[in-house]
Amino acid sequence: MENWVRVLLLVVCLFPAMVECRVRNYTFHVVMKNTTRLCSSKPIVTVNRRFPGPTLYAREDDNVLVKVTNHVKYNVTIHWHGIRQLRTGWSDGPAYITQCPIQPGQSYTYNFTVTGQRGTLLWHAHISWLRATLHGGIVILPKRGVPYPFPKPDEEVVVILGEWWKSDTEVVINQATQSGVAPNVSDAHTINGHPGPLSPCSSQGGGFKLQVESGKTYMLRIINAALNEELFFKVAGHNLTVVEVDATYTKPFTTDTLLITPGQTTNALLTADRGSGKYLVAASPFMDSIVAVDNMTATATVHYSGTLSSTTTTITQPPPQNATPIANKFINSLLSLNSKLYPAKVPLTVDHNLLFTVGLGVNPCATCVNGSKVVAAINNVSFVMPTFSLLQAHYFNISGIFTTDFPGNPPIIFNYSGNPPGTSPANMNTMNGTRLYRLPYNATVELVLQDTGIIAPENHPIHLHGFNFFQVGRGLGNFNPNKDPKNFNLVDPVERNTIGVPSGGWTAIRFTADNPGVWFLHCHLEVHTTWGLKMAFLVDNGKGPNESLLPPPSDLPTC
Repeated sequence: MENWVRVLLLVVCLFPAMVECRVRNYTFHVVMKNTTRLCSSKPIVTVNRRFPGPTLYAREDDNVLVKVTNHVKYNVTIHWHGIRQLRTGWSDGPAYITQCPIQPGQSYTYNFTVTGQRGTLLWHAHISWLRATLHGGIVILPKRGVPYPFPKPDEEVVVILGEWWKSDTEVVINQATQSGVAPNVSDAHTINGHPGPLSPCSSQGGGFKLQVESGKTYMLRIINAALNEELFFKVAGHNLTVVEVDATYTKPFTTDTLLITPGQTTNALLTADRGSGKYLVAASPFMDSIVAVDNMTATATVHYSGTLSSTTTTITQPPPQNATPIANKFINSLLSLNSKLYPAKVPLTVDHNLLFTVGLGVNPCATCVNGSKVVAAINNVSFVMPTFSLLQAHYFNISGIFTTDFPGNPPIIFNYSGNPPGTSPANMNTMNGTRLYRLPYNATVELVLQDTGIIAPENHPIHLHGFNFFQVGRGLGNFNPNKDPKNFNLVDPVERNTIGVPSGGWTAIRFTADNPGVWFLHCHLEVHTTWGLKMAFLVDNGKGPNESLLPPPSDLPTC
């Protein structure tokens, strides 16, 4: 007998151009049932009995209410990844940052307005490793009557990239935490929940198929919902034209390979310019460091109408796992559209110059293997998750939950990139603390994110809640504050909410702190977040109610 659990989700979208508000009711079922993907039989957490979960649709400026009722045995929160949440931090979703979790049997209504955004984002659980299967897409359409700034595609398709574990991910991370060593990697990658026809245990039907008609153009809304791996994306025999990333328009450019880190989204146009045939779609890992990854390639198929199913599929060769030049070429091609309607509002002056080192360390652990455990840190601070919501503690002036003394620069200066070897500090220990960095309302910030090679250089996709930012520069080695800013792009840099810090290098971003509240910044590799590679900004209220955090809702969960 199946063990049923449910999450009830109610979505209300208020469309200003419509006479009536259309209410869409979703019942989200989380069902413990046997699955056969990747030769495994295991219960998984699903929404509405679907993996991935349903895609939510809204228009720019719509108000969205999402009522979540939790009937699972785990505490649950939902994060609307990339939604600005202007003055509505209570609906952002990271557990113990902006809310206490929704406990089993409890409900909470997320209430936010989609302001000044259009494109593709994602929603996912934001507690422990539940987002492994608890995730889905968000499609924000332009206002009615407002066209895309590129030729309108004939059809649009949501494509969600993910990972698959034969084991329960909660068990995987708990065992790793207790032992102090790195957790096991996933067993496969997925495209819309399927490993694809080339997997030794492909799902029923052979995986996801995109049916196309010759001559038509399809916009692929591609989401990387994987826990721990950056992914390349290719379609055999076809080029892709990138037109948007992280719900912001870009200058269109054509490529045969996309790079999408966990938490990032990319809208790309695929023109069905072949007369017929079947063409392989591949999602494969990118990692140019010594860290172990799941090297399985997920596959799907572009299938032209009228093509026989017995037709041989045209294969594409995915890039090598360490194909740094291909990754850099894609990243360097991304530029903001910067048009009259969609300007790139890059801060030209800076109030706060910050340098955050991001990387790994080793701390003592009496109960762990070899008496130590791997940790991660920002500016040598491994973030300690509180047991009470930081936003509530801030709003109600509750002391003892956090401090506002997060260091704006590394406490110890050393050769961050670790090149040549042996130049990293001898002490690999990190400090622990729940420390925030305080910003006045409307302050402008330049933040340089510097990878460290204390154990090994690694890629770090860093996500900032509550804001979009501009990537004004990036490079390898150590950031040079005297030379590197001279090459910053302050005209049309790409605008994002999640950015990759290159292995052994740095990324510089700028943003304006125009959103009061407490906003999480963390690596979107879940293993690094678990190890402590996270911090939060506290942004003060401005002047008057329109620049101030709204009061908490009456149904806000309690700890």
